[in-house]
Amino acid sequence: MESVEYALNSQNRGHRMTSSSPLLTTADHRRDIAGLTYVYPVISRRAGGVSVGVNLNPNNACNWRCVYCQVPGLVRGGAPRIDVALLESELRGFFDELLRGDFMARRVPPPLRRLTDVAFSGNGEPTSARAFGAAVEIVGNVLEAEGLAGKIKLVLITNGSLLHRTAVQAALTRMARWNGEVWFKLDRATRSGMAQINGVRPRLSQVQANLRAAAARCPTWLQTCLFAWDGQPPPRDELDAYLRFVEKQCAEEVCLKGVLLYGLARPSMQIEAPRLSPLPPAWMASFAAEIATLGIAVNVSP
Repeated sequence: MESVEYALNSQNRGHRMTSSSPLLTTADHRRDIAGLTYVYPVISRRAGGVSVGVNLNPNNACNWRCVYCQVPGLVRGGAPRIDVALLESELRGFFDELLRGDFMARRVPPPLRRLTDVAFSGNGEPTSARAFGAAVEIVGNVLEAEGLAGKIKLVLITNGSLLHRTAVQAALTRMARWNGEVWFKLDRATRSGMAQINGVRPRLSQVQANLRAAAARCPTWLQTCLFAWDGQPPPRDELDAYLRFVEKQCAEEVCLKGVLLYGLARPSMQIEAPRLSPLPPAWMASFAAEIATLGIAVNVSP
């Protein structure tokens, strides 16, 4: 089988994927797997197919430092200046290969050969990019050009910390036009718990305000990563605080789609990695059942 070459722009930034390229797996979410700056494919176990990732943080910078983060060389900071022309070129070129080339046949296991979404994720907080709104417009326009608008999801995977910004909120409103969803990170619901797991200590009132702002503009899920620390599950007081937080959102009619509860599928690249391990599926299922008693949907990916 001949290799496929992308001619991405006048600077000859391109990518060559050969027939020897391995199949994608849920354990491999490398952002450079396609040889591009901003665009990368992954197999999403939560979505059950191919997700096209948009990485607006190729500098490996994030305003949080989660202990389970799989980004090597993670540093504190925000996104760099985004070359929006290159982003659009990469996205159009990759979609061409994905939809009209043989990418699915060569790189994706048969049961997962379906395109599920385009996701703003990557190596840091996507909404820290000044060009986040422009990037949303680019993705939406490409989806429309490919006849995919409304047929697949446009997902923002976010820690939610910057959703109070007017420009970010405007971008969420535009995302909703293109079948958008927000996956809003909430691993702990106490300041001390977030300090340990996420490396930040926000006011819970601000977390709730940002969550409400997201849900008012675009369908929103809570996404929660749980794991064992030194072989022990999360403390009961942290779990109870989490349940109270979710219950409060339901009581105050914050319109959430549900909770995406997931565990560790890939090793952390942070110094805490040796202390972290997956929780048993039965434990995850049991806690999911506790969440569900609050009258909210729960999807579990152990």
